[in-house]
Amino acid sequence: MTIHLNTQADLEEAIHVLVRQDPRLKPVFEIAGMPALRRRDPGYAGLAAIICGQQLSTASAAAIWARVSAAFDPFHHDTLRRARAGRLGRLGLSAAKIKTLKSLAREIASERLNLDILANEAADAAHNTLTALHGIGPWTADVYLLFCLGHGDAWPAGDLAVQEAVKIGLGLKSRPTAKQMASLAEPWRPMRGAAAHLWWSYYRAVKKREGAIGGQPKANAVLNKLSVAKRSSAKAKIAAGKRPESRK
Repeated sequence: MTIHLNTQADLEEAIHVLVRQDPRLKPVFEIAGMPALRRRDPGYAGLAAIICGQQLSTASAAAIWARVSAAFDPFHHDTLRRARAGRLGRLGLSAAKIKTLKSLAREIASERLNLDILANEAADAAHNTLTALHGIGPWTADVYLLFCLGHGDAWPAGDLAVQEAVKIGLGLKSRPTAKQMASLAEPWRPMRGAAAHLWWSYYRAVKKREGAIGGQPKANAVLNKLSVAKRSSAKAKIAAGKRPESRK
């Protein structure tokens, strides 16, 4: 059964179930509090907005998306499919993102892809459908499923903030990899999307707190144990709201 997080009530019910089922999440919830549901527009527009924000700060992504969405109003995949690459480039889109947006528009126009039905597919199957597309990496796929479609089991295993939160909250020695995150999240099926909301909320709370959390070192001390390279990358991407780029 696919669970959908369409309302705040849906999210709160799922969080309470998770906390009852997994005792490890009780102290996490006590620190994080109830997260607020975040949703974005579904369909081509929603996925295009996420693509536009890949590897950019929140401010830069918002500025580019504002220009693109204003230039093509109403925003439709056929309009983007026919748009000249030069015009899209002048709006701030890179050549790689233009190629991804046009490829995606062609898939939808040819009816080889229906983004709406992904909401009712198993999370892993929907994830694989999206990542098989040109320019759509794991992070983009999971963010679309979770925030645009409200898929209750979407799990952003590669998100740095969620990884760091899981490390601190579960008392792990090192930040888990995306592969390890997949295994760690198994107990939270079919509500891994709700768990992701909780871990994001926990991460924000940890960043604001002083002192030990659940017997764990201070949040700042935990971050300082990262290597210089990893710490710089993680803090720059998380604090600045930077989105990962797809691997394709």
